[in-house]
Amino acid sequence: MAATGSQDAPALFDTKKTALVVIDLTKGIVSIPTEPHDAGTVVANAVKLARAFREHGMPVFLVRVTPSPDGKDRLQPLTDGAPAWRPPSTPGWAEIVPELGPEPSDFVITKRQWGAFHGTELDLQLRRRGIDTIVLCGVATNAGVESTARFAYEYGYQQVFVEDATAARSRAEHTHPMTTTFLRLGRIRNTAQVLAALG
Repeated sequence: MAATGSQDAPALFDTKKTALVVIDLTKGIVSIPTEPHDAGTVVANAVKLARAFREHGMPVFLVRVTPSPDGKDRLQPLTDGAPAWRPPSTPGWAEIVPELGPEPSDFVITKRQWGAFHGTELDLQLRRRGIDTIVLCGVATNAGVESTARFAYEYGYQQVFVEDATAARSRAEHTHPMTTTFLRLGRIRNTAQVLAALG
């Protein structure tokens, strides 16, 4: 998918006001097949981004999802479709993939639902560091990433979506947000363009 908008990469964001937010790249989630980019590619690109952000002294937020020990905070809405997929209780399932970290300078955010803002300290920690722009990637495009993006938009953040560091369970579930919703919430770029913006 080609990036849209201006290709003036150096103006993509202010490095002093930008953070990387990586959604749900945990051992359990990356074991699930994804499209159009396989989980290995998504993780590899996220690692490149995280490394570059750290080298520039920019915050890296690694988000993971897991229910509370008693499981009572799992959402259980009545739906016409198949029930939402629920995380297994396999030990280590919710751990961030080791390639990604976390490093000592990173922030690990634990969420109990799709989005990374509701019920977490993500917004608080971003604002306390003067962050007004987030570079967003992870799995799944149409669930955790999209839910986080919608909240970020309503909270007033600028956003950059990294297309090739993001994936979903099917090509359609990835493509639809990228070609509709995300175009209205921010800018879509690839890993190379974001790295170029860091100089």
